[in-house]
Amino acid sequence: MPRRINALATWLHQLGPDEVAAILMHRRDVADRYVRTLKDLATQLTDSDSVHAAEDTLDQGALDVLGAIVEQGNAGTIDTVCAELRCSVGDFERALGELKLRALAWPEGPRLIAINSVRTNGATQGQLTLRPRTPRRRRASETSPIVAAMSTVDGVARLLAHCEQDTFDARYTGGVATVEIRRVARALRVADGVLRLWLELAVEAQLLGVERSRLLPTRQGDAWLDSQPGPRLAALVAAWRRMDWRPEPDQARAALRDYTGAAGLVLRRSALERFSAEEAFTSTSELVEDLSWQRPAVHDPRATAAVIGEMESLGLVAGGALTPLGVAVLEDGDVETAARELMPPATEKAAFQTDMTAVVNGLPSPELSATLNLVADLEDNDAARVWRLSAGSVRRALDSGLSADEVLAKLAAVSEVALPQAIGYQVRDVARRHGQLTVTDVASCVRASDPALLQEIVKSKRLGPLKLRFLAPTVLASDRPMAETLVALRRCGYAPTGLDAGEQSIVESVERVRASARGERRPERWWRTELDDVELTQLAVRLVEQERPSVGRGTPRANAARMLRDQNVFLRDEEVLLLSSALVDGSRVEIKYATGPRRTETHLIVPTKHLEGVVSADCEDGTSREFAIGHVRKVAIPE
Repeated sequence: MPRRINALATWLHQLGPDEVAAILMHRRDVADRYVRTLKDLATQLTDSDSVHAAEDTLDQGALDVLGAIVEQGNAGTIDTVCAELRCSVGDFERALGELKLRALAWPEGPRLIAINSVRTNGATQGQLTLRPRTPRRRRASETSPIVAAMSTVDGVARLLAHCEQDTFDARYTGGVATVEIRRVARALRVADGVLRLWLELAVEAQLLGVERSRLLPTRQGDAWLDSQPGPRLAALVAAWRRMDWRPEPDQARAALRDYTGAAGLVLRRSALERFSAEEAFTSTSELVEDLSWQRPAVHDPRATAAVIGEMESLGLVAGGALTPLGVAVLEDGDVETAARELMPPATEKAAFQTDMTAVVNGLPSPELSATLNLVADLEDNDAARVWRLSAGSVRRALDSGLSADEVLAKLAAVSEVALPQAIGYQVRDVARRHGQLTVTDVASCVRASDPALLQEIVKSKRLGPLKLRFLAPTVLASDRPMAETLVALRRCGYAPTGLDAGEQSIVESVERVRASARGERRPERWWRTELDDVELTQLAVRLVEQERPSVGRGTPRANAARMLRDQNVFLRDEEVLLLSSALVDGSRVEIKYATGPRRTETHLIVPTKHLEGVVSADCEDGTSREFAIGHVRKVAIPE
């Protein structure tokens, strides 16, 4: 490691302020540390975490060249690397330029040196990967993202309804199993990947939570359902910006798992930044291919394609270009206003059909959804939402305390035209039979004005668990509580009502179970602010200028000592001063020079020249030799 640091420091000494500033621009993390000299900078540039972060910014061609340099043991030349990669000198120089900008590789004479700690291997296909065709663009057209955005908002609402009405199990260790995702996806008639996105969005927006290993809507979810389409979409977009998981369409992945790192955040941000509102990509596959070459550490082809699909489903991108909502997200603008302007207002009316269905085109308003969910059952969620009225759903509305006229009045208030007669007949027919049976809590009693009806009920084998018995010709006693007796009778097709001790009808209401949200995750903030471009340039100028000999500043001996100190980590300060004095005065010094592991040679020399980490000297035997500064282990005055 010291040898490589010395080599990097020697190369940095040859650069000008602009070149050092360019390195700092590409390696900003090292500029956050206290750097006094170019030797300090070289030490920080070899830090493994910093090196790996710099590698992640390389394109595929630069990675290929870096891998070839490493494979050739840092002894390769331009010709040998070009031969191995089967590339032209021009393509090689472009890739090497990217490596030099990040101080990951540099020339040392004819040889090419790579920094320590690099993770890259050889070229992916035994040759230099050239940049693919530039993605074609055209003028952006008016492509509306409304359909895709409405589908996503409606899908999350469907997911919340499913979690409230049916089970959606979560693992006790966290997350949702892939098999469970597939089961619910079949129930909602969507692809697994689409459901996974809805699920991640809902949890990140705190619309769903886990309660006793089951996914349930939260109080925030209730508020979200009661809001208009615009704020709903804005909440989902805000959740998407916080999602840090990386899509892996080719692998089964349990949902709702917390993953370390910010790979998903970087991937989504990087993909969004490639789009513009003025020009549209004619082919997203060309864009995916270009992104995968430009930053292979970030953009896996399948994951990038999945992220672009996410952006399209949320209305950030449409027709290959940014939408106004996408622009607001990219520029940290007013996302909620953009979402409100994008989404149409909620639908206030439904079209009631003679087949006992109610059709809603678009997203229903909270009032419309509440009315239809009270009187009907949601049946279809494809292009339009369809509710169906049945005897059971109408009875549910009557059980809430409404009369037949009140139910019909509620439906008429949300109907586009007059209600079909069939719906009126259905509601009134159920209302006539509603309450023929009454149940009171003895453990419970079943009463009827018609004794024959009670005789029929007593003989029912399906009602055997109630252990019904006659208390009077019009009264039956049940061994089960009133709530269980009501459920059993309704399962057998009867329509009983419950009465309290005062002979008043009981308005039944089911308490809505809600999970607690896990809390919003906020992006991590660094405690230290990065240096801006001006500060980086000033730092580069200071580092270079203090290392360069200049007229009127310092002495030749001090300048030589400064350079030697950066090129050797073994010598003490007094030994560095001895060697620098010998360089300036032409005096003799004795050095111990490393020639192998734990092996040194002693030489009596007169230094004559110092260049690029090498000292040229006249030896005692009359020969001239070159000594690498980094291999000098001791300097002393000869006896």
